[in-house]
Amino acid sequence: MVIRPARSVSGSVCLPGDKSISHRYAMLAAIAEGKSILRNYSSGRDCASTLECMRELGCQWQRTSTDVIEVHGRGPALSPPRTPLDCGNSGSTMRMLSGIVAGQGFTSEMVGDESLSRRPMARVIQPLTAMGARINASDGDRPPLRIAGQRLKAIEYRMPVASAQVKTCVLFAGLLAEGETQVEEPLRTRDHGELALRAFGAEVRRDKNIAAIRGGQRLRAIEANIPGDISSAAFFLGAAALFRGSQITLPNLLMNPARARLLDIVIQLGMRIQVTQLDEHHGEIVGTIQAEGDSLQGVTIAGADTAALIDELPVLAAIAPYSERGIEIKDARELRVKESDRIAVVAQNLAAMGAEVEEREDGMRIPGKQVLRGAEIDSYGDHRIAMAFSIAALRAEGETRIHNADAASVSYPAFFETLESIVVR
Repeated sequence: MVIRPARSVSGSVCLPGDKSISHRYAMLAAIAEGKSILRNYSSGRDCASTLECMRELGCQWQRTSTDVIEVHGRGPALSPPRTPLDCGNSGSTMRMLSGIVAGQGFTSEMVGDESLSRRPMARVIQPLTAMGARINASDGDRPPLRIAGQRLKAIEYRMPVASAQVKTCVLFAGLLAEGETQVEEPLRTRDHGELALRAFGAEVRRDKNIAAIRGGQRLRAIEANIPGDISSAAFFLGAAALFRGSQITLPNLLMNPARARLLDIVIQLGMRIQVTQLDEHHGEIVGTIQAEGDSLQGVTIAGADTAALIDELPVLAAIAPYSERGIEIKDARELRVKESDRIAVVAQNLAAMGAEVEEREDGMRIPGKQVLRGAEIDSYGDHRIAMAFSIAALRAEGETRIHNADAASVSYPAFFETLESIVVR
């Protein structure tokens, strides 16, 4: 994909459904009773992988229109898969669905593509094993995973690293276990798992950083409108932040407080943000954002902010050279075990565009007031890298060529077409 420089961005973008919510709703709809209707289900390949895994586990579903899915729930007992559960590139699918298959009365094999096969899964293997599941993995903790489902027992699990996916995995397993399962996280992470469980009728108790669920609860089908993906919104907000006077409107956007920290950060960077039409759907806050670009300042992201913004950090880093004071990212070691080593890849691609970058083990420092030039960029098959550097390219001098740009379809197949529709040249 070749990206040419722009003068501004302007327009309105209706974003595909939030990935995190789409994954969780599809999984819970499969083990609920009745027919669930999921509108604005994510168009990305990752969420399609989740649906295909649920079909292989005996759950029937159909697409009634471009973005509407009907899922016919089977209740808590799924069917043994005839073939391995192919999670594709989706770590979310593998980590969260493992909590459900661990409580089934059969053995499942979970596989992924080359990238996913390199990603560690010890964080879900350890608590599920403690609950009674038997799990074999390649090289100790790498996919494929062979999970022998068992009658699970409740545990009290203290997570060593904050991870919303691991928390959701353990809560899903806890739903199928005997007793009450508790999960304590070191830092508060996004609560889509808890909200989704409540939406489907389960009682989930929350006390500070502890979430708890009682096993044996039955889920009920729902009708849901999935809000726009705020992680995808970050790219368009980043584009508007590059140009003073740029204006972008994002309707039906997820405004969950655990995710909306992004808006605080872009305001600190100098954007003007107005939020209207706030509403609530199944516990998730939804609203419309009107954003206007101004002088791009600088910010330090660390601690709880890093955990809250882990998916948005690549695009924030990609626009950092254009800021006045630069951006520093700390406590982000998790970025090294995503679809790519995002710290190393961001640093490498920024350097290719002529930027000065200080790469650190758990983050990076990117000075401001830099001029970038068009370059050859490699996404390394990572959707967020492909999209992040398409934004950086908008203000670079000359054209930028992004290799393996089709990786964007993992989360946002129409991304480049949508970006082009709001660019002013």
